[in-house]
Amino acid sequence: MALCYSSNLITFHSAKHQSLALSPSSESSPFFRLFRVSTAPQKSYEPIKCSRERLKLYASLTPSQVVEPTPSTFRNKNPKDINVLVVGSTGYIGKFVVKELVKRGFNVIAIARERSGIKGSSDKNETLAQLRGANVCFSDVSNLDTLESSLKSLGVSFDVVVSCLASRSGGVKDSWKIDYEATKNSLVAGRKLGASHFVLLSAICVQKPLLEFQRAKLKFEAELMKEAEEDGGFTYSIVRPTAFFKSLGGQVELVKDGKPYVMFGDGKLCACKPMSEQDLASFIVDCVLSEDKINRILPIGGPGKALTPLEQGELLFKLVGKEPKFFKVPIEVMDFAIGVLDFLVKIFPSLEDAAEFGKIGRYYAAESMLLLDPETGEYSAEKTPSYGNDTLEEFFARVLREGMAGQELGEQTIF
Repeated sequence: MALCYSSNLITFHSAKHQSLALSPSSESSPFFRLFRVSTAPQKSYEPIKCSRERLKLYASLTPSQVVEPTPSTFRNKNPKDINVLVVGSTGYIGKFVVKELVKRGFNVIAIARERSGIKGSSDKNETLAQLRGANVCFSDVSNLDTLESSLKSLGVSFDVVVSCLASRSGGVKDSWKIDYEATKNSLVAGRKLGASHFVLLSAICVQKPLLEFQRAKLKFEAELMKEAEEDGGFTYSIVRPTAFFKSLGGQVELVKDGKPYVMFGDGKLCACKPMSEQDLASFIVDCVLSEDKINRILPIGGPGKALTPLEQGELLFKLVGKEPKFFKVPIEVMDFAIGVLDFLVKIFPSLEDAAEFGKIGRYYAAESMLLLDPETGEYSAEKTPSYGNDTLEEFFARVLREGMAGQELGEQTIF
């Protein structure tokens, strides 16, 4: 059942929710372990070839204005009179986006599952507490009929939709179900109820699409831009952030306990401008009313210089007051594992997600989370915009004091 909760009504709807069972982990090893994988039939999707020309096409979209917009009337309203629908509201970033919207005085309607959080760890009461200040509608974004019925029952129209949806595992089926289908459902349902602006939380790594979740995100981005091209009264903002703090915090406790910092190659294969959840949420909420962010793809990073894994490790050892000690894993180890998994998938199709997760690990071990310069085909720290005040050093120091509570990676854990 789906329960809709708002300030003045409660409505029940039938709902259906399904989640993947892929759960990578490696609590005692620098490598990852693969657990049970769904054996459900997999839907096939046509792969996207990543030629240099295509790569330049994707990169060239940032951050130029794509469509000349017609100003929407909601931007002239007081925030308290602007209805903002948030999907993915209980996710890592979504919770902070809801909090920031409420803080700025918007009327927030947050969609949530009946069991939210990592592996459904939060019940309805916990979700209501997390999203305090918002009207919470318990529904299923992966089912368009259910979502539309839930929203119609609220009896309100919407001005803006903010999507913080993201697949939890990055598996093939989950990526298309959430990063494309569920996100599109939120666009369709929101548009039917009046929404004239859509803010999408995407990812900077879609510039070089080699993974299924990247392809799924790009497909939706393209359809979102087409919607604005065909309707001058509709606008969008596509936010492509760099790495989050929590994705870099998995080794803090290991280093604190005297273990080496694990990195691939020489530790200089990839770099990023890490960003806090609060700073990213603030930037996303800026996109609701800021006219300079209308119909644009917006790559964004945190403050300060870009940091390689080597520099991140050195920073962490400095904070714990220990001599740097690194464990370097040859990137070829990942290549070998991926090759084996790709071979096994031909025999055991149920391993498709396991193979995909291996590719995800390989991608993040070698590719920088920075703006891809379409002219050179290289990542550019200088051209990657910065935003906010929170630094990785402050985050590491806090985790050393307080632990990773609230920053759990769940199914995305590698180290």
